[in-house]
Amino acid sequence: MLIKNRMIDNGKGFDWGKVSSEYAKYRDIYPKEFYQKILDLGLCKDGQKVLDLGTGTGVLPRNMYSYGAKWTGTDISEEQIQQAKKLSKGMDIDYFVEATENLDFPEETFDVITACQCFWYFDHKNVVSNLYRMLKSNGKLLVLYMAWLPYEDKIAGKSEELVLKYSPNWSGAGETFHPIQVPDCYELCFDVLYREEYLLNVHFSRETWNGRMKACRGVGASLSKEELKEWEAEHRKMLSEIAPEEFDIKHYAALVELQSRK
Repeated sequence: MLIKNRMIDNGKGFDWGKVSSEYAKYRDIYPKEFYQKILDLGLCKDGQKVLDLGTGTGVLPRNMYSYGAKWTGTDISEEQIQQAKKLSKGMDIDYFVEATENLDFPEETFDVITACQCFWYFDHKNVVSNLYRMLKSNGKLLVLYMAWLPYEDKIAGKSEELVLKYSPNWSGAGETFHPIQVPDCYELCFDVLYREEYLLNVHFSRETWNGRMKACRGVGASLSKEELKEWEAEHRKMLSEIAPEEFDIKHYAALVELQSRK
């Protein structure tokens, strides 16, 4: 599904379905610490009913499944959900193709709603009241994010420069260490309980880093087949010149926990 938003990439369209196979293979990269932070908050475990918005290939539900929550994942991309179902074989996870703005689960269905790497895509003024409605009394909304740091990591910085060469309107560049910003409209229904930002290293090989970069919005989700072929050839050549076979990429992660005011 082609998505266009004038606030993202200057309105250039992108389609996660174009890169779902690479997304499934190369974007399941959160380290154990990332999941432990969630568990330390007492969330997404022990029979809690959890809705994962923008679930993509089901990375969060799959990796946290063993902790005992009952997961439901939704995503606007049919191809992403197909990958999620394939990778979740044998797990009792429900997946649905639906935009967050159109979700219609019954009132007070979920103990926790998670939004990982997708919060900024939402039409927040139209979403916030529905999220509040679907959460149980004192239910939690957990927003999660992780990104490489291009100004602190040479390999990440050079890869990002190459993305911008092919996608100059890509607005995902230039990340710095900062807290997640929650739009003011959430103050009507939610209280912020906790927020945290922390540094971490994520391990890659040349192959998996190339795949991770290919599976980003400014590359595989938006470039033409010919552009993508040219980008990948140039990226692989660059990595052979500046990167060892295996390496760590400096990232930061952030979370914010909100509680429904019921």
